[in-house]
This record gives sequence, structure tokens and C-alpha cells, in this order.
Amino acid sequence: MSTAILTGPPAPGSSLDGDLRSLGFDVKAAAGPAETGALLAAVPAGERVALVDPRFVGHVHALRLALTDPRFPAAAAPGALTVQNGARSALARALTAAGADGTDGEDLTGTLADALDADGVAVHRPQLGTLVATVPTDAEARHEARAAVEAVDDEAVRLRSAVKAHDGFFTTFFISPYSRYIARWCARRGLTPNQVTTASLLTALIAAGCAATGERGGYIAAGVLLLVSFVLDCTDGQLARYALKYSTMGAWLDATFDRAKEYAFYAGLALGAARNGDDVWALALGAMVLMTCRHVVDFSFNEANHDATANTSPTAALSDRLDSLGWTVWARRMIILPIGERWAMIAVLTAVTTPRIVFWALIIGCAFGACYTTAGRVLRSLTRKAKRTDRAAQALADLADSGPLAALTNRILGRTGILMLPPLVLALIATGAMLAAALSRPFGSDQTVVAAVFYVVFAGAAVARPLKGALDWLLPPLFRAAEYGTILILAARSEVNGALPAAYGLVAAVAYHHYDTVYRIRGGTGAPPTWLVRTIGGHEGRTLLVTVLAALLASRGNDFTLALTALAVTIALVVLVESIRFWVSSGAPAVHDEGETA
Repeated sequence: MSTAILTGPPAPGSSLDGDLRSLGFDVKAAAGPAETGALLAAVPAGERVALVDPRFVGHVHALRLALTDPRFPAAAAPGALTVQNGARSALARALTAAGADGTDGEDLTGTLADALDADGVAVHRPQLGTLVATVPTDAEARHEARAAVEAVDDEAVRLRSAVKAHDGFFTTFFISPYSRYIARWCARRGLTPNQVTTASLLTALIAAGCAATGERGGYIAAGVLLLVSFVLDCTDGQLARYALKYSTMGAWLDATFDRAKEYAFYAGLALGAARNGDDVWALALGAMVLMTCRHVVDFSFNEANHDATANTSPTAALSDRLDSLGWTVWARRMIILPIGERWAMIAVLTAVTTPRIVFWALIIGCAFGACYTTAGRVLRSLTRKAKRTDRAAQALADLADSGPLAALTNRILGRTGILMLPPLVLALIATGAMLAAALSRPFGSDQTVVAAVFYVVFAGAAVARPLKGALDWLLPPLFRAAEYGTILILAARSEVNGALPAAYGLVAAVAYHHYDTVYRIRGGTGAPPTWLVRTIGGHEGRTLLVTVLAALLASRGNDFTLALTALAVTIALVVLVESIRFWVSSGAPAVHDEGETA
């Protein structure tokens, strides 16, 4: 239970007490400002506490936004202030400093909010838009405020604000117009975003199972269920925004289940195709590799420019001008094939065509979108004069996922000539040499192992210095392409039964680790612990290990498949155990992803 303290006797006819109770607060009223401190001290430790001016007039949803959002240690709106347990002592100090005899006629909560800011406690002030939140000082102002409240339907505002502001065309026009009402239905029945997220995952898994039947009826059911899963996927975020039910577990579920659903469906399609004698595992793995590398481009670019200074460019200015034309916004969002358009395409094609056609359409569409976005970001990076911070450089280094072999090679090389080359050049040389060897040399060739050693050295040298160059954000996606691509190529060229499905599982396990790294960084808690990166080898260690396994087991039939499977299971277990431990801990960020629509 949270406690709300009215800083004075409520005004006659005020609904404030009932409004606060409807939001889950236990309401106490102080005789005046002097008693507020005593009531604050009496609130049990660990509880959220709110101070509300008894003259407050406004919408219930304005109070909800200001007082119940769990993501912020302190938040305020005119006439209302809340703090969570960590900021309670700062509020007590601010209340003592404000004094009991200098606030007559003033909004005490506003004074306290300013004092918290000055004390180093960041006070969130939500954007209320057309919602009313005010503290009238006379009868006429109170009458005008109540009229303003009556003029705005706060439930309509609440429903609109439940929808993500910058979503894709398909989601905005074909899903959100009704999914927001599903979110409200869920909220009124006490369902949580996590429950809806889990329902979305289960629906997608059932869809994958239907696709795995290999029958036309199964494909049609899979397409329908995939769209239902996407509706639920939109609903969970809208429910979180509608009810302000953000949580650490919700952040983890939302951040990872989208990929789990998509990759499970790819596997279902591949299994269904195999039942009909068509082996499309290479296409399924290729689609996974392409999608993950594309997302890493997005993540790396955003992290590199998250807090950069002088971060403007002619390309960005042109993009802003195009956005002002209106229709170009939707066109540019659609051509990158974001998640809504992508799932709609997959669902329709699954129902009416074959898995092979689904994968080729997916690969072609995503390749075009990846080229479009990457080219635009390269142009922006080359034309802007951004100065990247140490935080951005560290985020890129964390996203690179370099392991102990990279660190070892750097210590051995010291300050040799190789380290003087720009990081991007080193990464391009390493990636190009690794993929070229995997493609051109026979499966299991010693030359591929030599190329992998070369990759370890050059990839390690690429991250030896801070990644502050204009295009250094390209290193993480290059390393993902090298590692995933090598696994794909070796598994495909091995011509060993089951190697490609095993490789699919291995890449899925590693990709989970990379997505987990992204969302930890986004939450402000930094990358996974160093021991985890070392345990699973880093990208260069895993790449070398897979090439060595291919060389050792080239003539031993299914042993290569067994080795890939064992590696996949080991990495998945280690990464999942640590990830679950982190996301259910108090140190995990209480956020709900509002990021890219991809």
C-alpha cells in the first residue's frame, strides 16, 4: 500500500480523497504544513509516499501519471509530489528546510520538488498535454479549473497515450485502433502486462507448432495465430502504459520474447518444409543472421550518438524536412520492414505460399531495409561533427562482445604497427578474411583455422583503443556478421545431417546474449558481467572454436552436429541463468521498451 498525505484539510466538495484511494493510496490529511512532516515520518519504511495539496483540481489520470509511475524515484505535477523509498530521506530534508511557516498560499509540493532537484534527486515531471493539474488560489480560479476538467475526457486521453508515439504503419492503422481497448479490458480485469506478454509468446509457439505440421491447414492456422500473437504483443506495451505497470521482469520479457517468437516461428517453418522434403534451414538461419545484424546496426548507432555533442548533420536536417511532408514518414517506416509489416508479411505468405518463399521474401525485404538504414546512418556519421563521449565508447566496446583472446592478443601485440590502423579498418579486414576463408576453403580446412586466428588478432586489435571514430559504431554489427556468418557457412558446407539446425540453435543462443547486452545498456546498468563474457568466449573465441571443431571433426560424420549442439546448449544455459538472475534482481531497470519499431 502507498500513502498519500494531504498537506492540509481538503476543500469542501473535493473528490481528491476518493481519487487518490482509487489509485491505491491510503489517504491521510494533515491539519496543516506543520503536521505533514510528522505524518511523513510515520509512513512505514519502504512504501511510496505522496504529498498532495488539498486544493488540487485536475484529472485522475494526471494524478496517476504524477504519482504511480514506478520507473522514477521522484515525480511531480502541479499540486502533487511522490517519492519512492530511496528518495524518502531527501524529501524529509526538503520538508524540514521548507519550514512550516513560509508556505501559506503557496504550493508546498512545488517547493519541495525544486528542493529535491537541488538535492540531486531527479524529479520526473510527466507531460500532461490537455490534462488538467492545478492548484487554484481562489473560488473563481477553482471554478475555471473544474470547468477545464469537465471539458477534457481523461479516459480518451489515457487510451490515446497508451499507444506508442512512433510506431509502424501496420501497427498504427491496423492493430492499435482496437488493441488499446483490449489493453483497457485487461486492465479492468486485473491482468498484468507480463501475463499478456506470456500469452503472446505461447500463441506464437503454438503458431510455430502449426507451421511445423507442413500441411496447408497448419500453415493457415499458423498465419492467423502469428497475427493474434502480434496483437497481444502490442497490447502488453499498451497495457503497461495505460495502467503504468512497468516492472523489471516486464522489461526482460518484452526485450527478449519478440526475438524468441520470431525465431521459433522460423524453426517451425523449417520443420514444416522438411516434412515436405524441402530443406530450408540455411534460409531460416540466414534470415536470423540478417535480422540480428540489422538490429545491432540500430543499437550501435543509437548508443554511439546517445549523448554525443554537436550531433547534427545535413543528412539529419534533410530527414527532418522529409518528415514534415507527412506521407514520407509512413513510407520511410514501411520500407525498412519493421516488426508489424514483417509479421504481417510472414503471416500472409505462410498461409498462401511455401516456407521457401516466406524466407526469400523475408531475406530480400530485410536486406533492402538494412541497406537503406545503414547507408543513411553512414552518411549521417560522415557529415556530422559529433564528439562521442567515454560512455558511448564503452557502450560500443560492450556491444562488441570481445572475450579473453582479444585481450590476450592486445597484451602480446603491445603498441605494434597493427594497432595504429583505424578500428573500422581492422574490423573490416578481420571480418572479410574470416568470411572469405569460410566460403572459399574446403570444409574443415586448416586454412580456415588460420583465418580464424587472424580474425582473433585483428578483431582484438580493433577494440584496443576507445571507439570514438565517426564509423566505429559499425564494429559490433561487423563482428556479429563474422561470427554468425561463419557458423552458417561451415554448417551449410559440412553437408552433415542436422548441422544446420544445430547451428540455428547456437546462433539463437548467442543472439540472445547480444540482445540481453543491448537492453542492459539501455536500462543504464551496463553490460553483462565480465566473467560471463569470458566464460562464453567472446565473439572471437567462439568463432575460433567453431572453426577448430570443423577441422577436427570434418571426417567424423555427425560429431560436428553433436559438437554444435553441445556448444549451443552450454551457452544457452549459462546466458539464461545469468540473465534471469539479473532481470529479477533489484538492480535491473524498471522500464518498458519504447525503442525501435523493428
